Amino acid sequence: MRGMASGDTLAILVGGGPAPGINGVIASATIEAINNGLRVVGIYDGYYHLAKGDTSHVVELGIDDVSLIHTTGGSILRTSRTNPAKDEDTLAACVRALTLMGVRYLIAVGGDDTTYGAARISEAMQGRMGVATVPKTIDNDLPLPDNAPTFGFETARSVGTGIIESLMEDARTTARWYLVVSMGRKSGALALGMCKAAGADLAVIPEEFPGAELDLDAVVDTIVGAIVKRKASNHENGVAVVAEGIAERLSQKQLAAFESAARDAYGHVRLADIPIGTVLRDAVRRRLDEVGVEATVVTKDIGYELRCAKPVPFDVEYTRTLGYGAIRYLLDGGSGALIALSGGRVVPVQLAELTDPATGRVRVRMVDVTTESYRVARNYMTRLEPPDLRDPYLSRLAAHTNLNAADFRKRFQDVAMV
Repeated sequence: MRGMASGDTLAILVGGGPAPGINGVIASATIEAINNGLRVVGIYDGYYHLAKGDTSHVVELGIDDVSLIHTTGGSILRTSRTNPAKDEDTLAACVRALTLMGVRYLIAVGGDDTTYGAARISEAMQGRMGVATVPKTIDNDLPLPDNAPTFGFETARSVGTGIIESLMEDARTTARWYLVVSMGRKSGALALGMCKAAGADLAVIPEEFPGAELDLDAVVDTIVGAIVKRKASNHENGVAVVAEGIAERLSQKQLAAFESAARDAYGHVRLADIPIGTVLRDAVRRRLDEVGVEATVVTKDIGYELRCAKPVPFDVEYTRTLGYGAIRYLLDGGSGALIALSGGRVVPVQLAELTDPATGRVRVRMVDVTTESYRVARNYMTRLEPPDLRDPYLSRLAAHTNLNAADFRKRFQDVAMV
C-alpha cells in the first residue's frame, strides 16, 4: 500500500450517456485509491438516487472487482441523466446524501452537464469534499487542452466506421443511397470523423452552415446535389453521413413539428425523439422527384451501437491514465477541476476555463472548418462546388435532371458556396 492510509471514502459515479472507456476510469481510480488507503464505493445510476436523498444504491469496490473491467464496454455503475443542480432542493439532497455516506472525495465521470453538476456540488460542499470530473463523450465536443479527444470518441469512430463501410458495400451492391444519421448533439466531429475514415461520399455537419438557424432545404439540396454529381460520374449509389445536431439548428418553424419530443433533465430535446432521418429521407425523395432524378434512398441511424462498444486500445490506455490522474489530483488537495491530459501529463482544468461567460455552461467544441483536417475531408467528398456550376460541368450535371443549366445553377448555387 502506497501513501498513508486515511480511511477516507472515495465515491465514483457516472452521468450522461455511455461512452467506451468508462470502466477503465473506474478501474484505475479504484486501484489507485485503495493503494493509497482509501475506501471506494460506486454509486449506481449517476445522481438519480442521490437527488432523492437515497444512499442505499451503492456498492463497495475492491481491486479484484475492477482489475479486469478496463477492456469492457458500458458502465458497471450504470448511468443516468439526472441533473443534481436542477434546483436548490435537489442540490441539497445530493449534498446531504453524500455527507451521510461519509464521502470525502467524489469522482464524477461524464460530459458537460455532469461536469456542471459536479461543480455545483463542489461549491455547495465548501471544501468538505474534494470533487473531480473525468470528461467523456463520443461527441468529442468538450474544449480539452491541446484539442485532445474526449475518451470514447476514438472507439465510437472506429466502430461507426466499420458500420459505414458495410453500408457502402451494401449501397454498391443494391444501387441505393444511405442517409446515415450520426450522434452528435451540437458538434459534427463524429459524423465527419466516420465519413473521413470510411471514405463515405459526404458528411453534412452543422458547422458548415453559417447563422444561428439552419434551413433544412440547404441540407436537402447538399445531399441531392451529391446524388446528381455521383450520377454524372456513372454511380447510382452512395452514403451520406449527417450529424444529428442538424436538428438542433433547425428554425423554430421547422422545430414546431417536433414539439412533442421529450426533453432530458437538463432541458435538452431528446434528439432520438426527432425523426431527423425520416424527415431528411422524405425531403430528399421529394426534391429528387422535383428535379427528375430516380434514386433509392434509405435512412439508417447509428449511435446507440457505439456507446457501449468494447473500447479500442487508445481509449483503454487513455482512461486508465485519467482515473489515476483524478486520484492524484484529489489526494494533492485539489477540487472542482476536470481531469485532462496534455503531452502525456495529467492537467487539471478549472471549470471557469471551460465555461462560456454568457451562458454559464461548459463551452462546446465545434469542428473548425478552417483547418487542413476538415479541408482534406471536404476535398475527398462528392458534393457540389463552385466550379461545378460553370460549363462544361454545369451542362453535364443538368443533363441528369429535368432542369436546364440556368435553373440547375439557381437551385443549387447556395449549397455549392457552403
